[in-house]
Amino acid sequence: MPINITMPALSPTMEEGNLAKWLVKEGDQVSPGDVIAEIETDKATMEVEAVDEGTVAKLVVPAGTEGVKVNAVIAILAGEGEDAGAAAKAGGDAPKAEVAAPAPAKVEEARPQPAPAAQVAPAVTNGKLATQEERVFASPLARRIAKDAGVDIAAVKGTGPRGRVVKADVETAIAGGGAKAAPSVAPAATAPAPKAMSDEQVLKLFEEGSYELIPHDGMRKTIARRLVEAKSTIPHFYLTLDCEIDALLALRTQLNAAAPTRETDKGDVPAYKLSVNDMIIKAMALALRDVPTANVSWTESAMVQHKHSDVGVAVSIPGGLITPIVRRADEKSLSTISNEMKDLAARARERKLKPEEYQGGTTAVSNLGMFGIKDFAAVINPPHATILAVGAGEERAVVKNGEIRIGNVMSVTLSTDHRAVDGALGAELLAAFKRYIENPMGMLV
Repeated sequence: MPINITMPALSPTMEEGNLAKWLVKEGDQVSPGDVIAEIETDKATMEVEAVDEGTVAKLVVPAGTEGVKVNAVIAILAGEGEDAGAAAKAGGDAPKAEVAAPAPAKVEEARPQPAPAAQVAPAVTNGKLATQEERVFASPLARRIAKDAGVDIAAVKGTGPRGRVVKADVETAIAGGGAKAAPSVAPAATAPAPKAMSDEQVLKLFEEGSYELIPHDGMRKTIARRLVEAKSTIPHFYLTLDCEIDALLALRTQLNAAAPTRETDKGDVPAYKLSVNDMIIKAMALALRDVPTANVSWTESAMVQHKHSDVGVAVSIPGGLITPIVRRADEKSLSTISNEMKDLAARARERKLKPEEYQGGTTAVSNLGMFGIKDFAAVINPPHATILAVGAGEERAVVKNGEIRIGNVMSVTLSTDHRAVDGALGAELLAAFKRYIENPMGMLV
């Protein structure tokens, strides 16, 4: 009997993906564990493995197809002894085959989503978020469209995975004129919210032929959506201070000089090579360990206080930005952090990261010092409550004991979610970070 292979959900929030490449062709034999295709999500390219055994009877979705819905049939397998041609014709109603996909990151499930106005926040019982029977599973985009249109999301029938309400469901409800939410009180008179210029309005400002249109890919769309979400829902608060880094630079030189060597195909190479950014990651992780009340995430019903420092590090890749995470950075040595970051950054640029390697985390570091930027303020990445923006280390005049000398100084700016980390707490966190940077031997004990 023919077996349908469907588009897998590679993360809890994935609704569609791009079928980047087929690694098999029609007529090929596949066995469980064979890599059969590459799927592109918004920020990564992931391999899909077969679970069933059989012959590839038909590749339903061509390579390069964008926007393939989760659970849509992408290929058909013919079972043992079955004619591939007949299987290809009968494949539409056949049972679905399983495909091996990475386990979804648990922290993603805890990511707070904007609740509709009429929904009551869940209660807190014994320090945990209570689960309500009436909880509605819906994508953030579906919730936002429903809220803007005055549609009761709970009354919309979901057609996504496990009954999840997706964008198309809400649009269908709006077109049908149903599922309108009845306001409990008369809304106060307010000025209409400003709207962004439409594509047509923007293009009218420029002479025809003076530009070219470059369509947004999935990554750029996701980055734009997340930035708008962050700036419109998180009250940002900024704190800046200067750190002297002469002692840190000296220690880094000593540690790199003392690195043991290991044999490779390219000869003997150092077992590690620390960067200033590696030491910044460690310092931020230890600062959060020392100030645990700042190692939090905000939800409407409770403060999520994390037990470990999982530090995301912004990595620039072609077409956008991704933030791989160094898990439990407070417990890892500088050499481990350094080697782990090199591996994460390399695979990030190849779009080979797994969702659990860039989703979640408890804070983030964004370093533009290598580009000569002196200081800047970074945008918080939900569900984080903080992000540290790091500027360039540069020689400046430093006053010590009434005397002026030349020292290497680095400016850092901490952006905080003011709902979770207020000014005094943010200052305490930044002071702890400064202590480790200016007294770096403390990171080794």
